[in-house]
Order: sequence, then C-alpha cells, then structure tokens
Amino acid sequence: MLGMTAGLLIATTTWAGGPLPFTADSLAKIRAQYAGRPFILSLWSVRDCSYCIAELTMLGRLAKTRKLPLVLVATDSPELAPAMQKTLDRLGLAHADSWVFDDAIPERLRHAIDPTWYGELPRTYLYDAQHRREAVVGELSEKHLRDWLEKQGLAN
Repeated sequence: MLGMTAGLLIATTTWAGGPLPFTADSLAKIRAQYAGRPFILSLWSVRDCSYCIAELTMLGRLAKTRKLPLVLVATDSPELAPAMQKTLDRLGLAHADSWVFDDAIPERLRHAIDPTWYGELPRTYLYDAQHRREAVVGELSEKHLRDWLEKQGLAN
C-alpha cells in the first residue's frame, strides 16, 4: 500500500519544475489520483493552438479565486517543457497538475485518452465524481465551466 501511495504522490507533482511525461497509462494514474472526486482534464498546446491560451487564461483567472481540480496535458513534445512552464507561470497555472505527451507516436496517447479524438485542440474532459466524462471540443466557456463546477458541488 505504501508503494501505491508514493506513486500517487509523485503523480501530483512536476518533475524538475516542469510537466510530467504523459504516457499511455497516465490517464489511469490521474483517475486513481482523483478517485471519487471530479476533475477537469484540459488538453492544450503551446505551439499548435491559439485558442488554448484563451482557455488557459480563463482557467488561470478562476484558479486565483478557487481550488480547481485541474489537470493540464500538453500535446507538445517534452523538449517544449520550458516554454510550457513559462506559459503556465504567466497565466497563474504554475501549481496545476501538468503533463506533456511523451511518445514518439502521439496518436497512441490520443487514443488512450479517447479513441474518438483526432487531435483537435483545445479539448477538455469534465469528469464527475464517478468519472463519467463530458467532452468539450473547442474552447470551454467560463459559463459552462462554472455551471459544471456548481453541479459538482465545487462552486465557491
């Protein structure tokens, strides 16, 4: 049991001040970390998604006033981790759980997250406490997120 707890503790931090490597089994680790609790899985890119910055800006603004159960997964490669971290720092998301795709074939990781996802960004999954999820394709609106947070009992 101690080994499992230690593994979950590692999953909530970043490695060397940057995002953790996201592999085919990472979503299972994230779901285990949030067992019985709702969470937001936000997929973004520092390089390939101009709309992602607007969504991250909104998330950063909300994170200043409440604790968001937020997991950020960048679909970029690990070499861009410094740029990703700089962006998250600037937007007030430096303390969010942060991951970056770490597979030479990113399609494998997209399929591990959702077999129906073909890479369009931003993409957000709103997981309720039972981990039923709602996919939001395109920019997540603040109203939609606030409504979802209220429904989950997370409105402040």
